[in-house]
Amino acid sequence: MSREVDFSRRTMLAVPAVLALSGTQACAQDRGNGGMQGAKTLVAYLTRSGNTRVIAETLHRALKADLFEIRPARPYPEDYEEHVAQTTRERASGYAPPLSSRITDFGAYDVVFLGFPIWGETAPPPIRSFLKAHDLRGKTLRPFITHGGYGVGSAPEVLTSHAVGARIEAPFVMEADQERRTLNQIKAWLGRIEE
Repeated sequence: MSREVDFSRRTMLAVPAVLALSGTQACAQDRGNGGMQGAKTLVAYLTRSGNTRVIAETLHRALKADLFEIRPARPYPEDYEEHVAQTTRERASGYAPPLSSRITDFGAYDVVFLGFPIWGETAPPPIRSFLKAHDLRGKTLRPFITHGGYGVGSAPEVLTSHAVGARIEAPFVMEADQERRTLNQIKAWLGRIEE
């Protein structure tokens, strides 16, 4: 039962993203050559808790685009706090983890929707790896970003520095802070128990 409720909540979270990005598509088509008519489109995404995946899969269906999940070759820890500690170390050292796979025919895409959650107030290390591994020169990059309540941080700067030569559109940004709220509520509850 809780799985069905969770899916319904996540589906509802994706609706604003699809509407906003579909509006972007319609506007782009009206501009003629810069639009998506006849363009081959990719939706690439990284997810941790599943929020970004819901948006990506909805875009994939709505736009009839190809779908690619960005995954590090070595999975991150399942434990949230261990995950945060590892990504903090990676970010501080500039480490870009190897990915489990890459897109071999990336040159065929004209438009790339790139989705990811904010980790530590910036783009996650695997997103940096994805951008380094794929040449985005001449492509339109449409980011969609989820965050836990702190905004996008330095993610736009990361996109600009790593997607050299791409036409980067303003990101669609959505707060999806359930994981953070859950952790805070549990800590508060434990604090009351221990008193």
